[in-house]
Amino acid sequence: MRKEHRLYNVLFPVWLLIWIPSWLWLILIPANWLIDWLVLRFSLKRTGVEDYSQKAMKFSPKICLAGFLADFIGSGVLLGISLLTSNVSGQLSQALTLNPFMYLPAFLITCAAILLSSFCIYHFDRRILVKDTSLTKEQVHQAALTLAVITAPYLFLIPASLIY
Repeated sequence: MRKEHRLYNVLFPVWLLIWIPSWLWLILIPANWLIDWLVLRFSLKRTGVEDYSQKAMKFSPKICLAGFLADFIGSGVLLGISLLTSNVSGQLSQALTLNPFMYLPAFLITCAAILLSSFCIYHFDRRILVKDTSLTKEQVHQAALTLAVITAPYLFLIPASLIY
């Protein structure tokens, strides 16, 4: 006889949702691509790149994938710390998963994860953009920095209670 297991009232933190394949990805991926394309286009235009629109279109799919990888890294850090502290500090683990504003250490760890993701976005995007030999080092730096600041995963800070 097979036992049936059910979970009731399970709340997932917002940052964990990117790990679970769902219909939500059908919205997230195009929305992320559009935001990355707009930010890259704006940044390249602002730095004086003549064919900024074509370059933004060329690089935005790779930059979108790099952004998702950076978000996975940041959320992986949050998941790891949450799992490691669940037996030691229930308050920290609970605040990391439900509401980082409940507990200062959880807020600081969440901010550190956002900064880590942002650093990864900058590093990945710079490596992608530097392959275009028509862009100067300053243009590459400005575009990658703009993407890192604007597209950082600030959603990590959203309390689960606001979503569910």
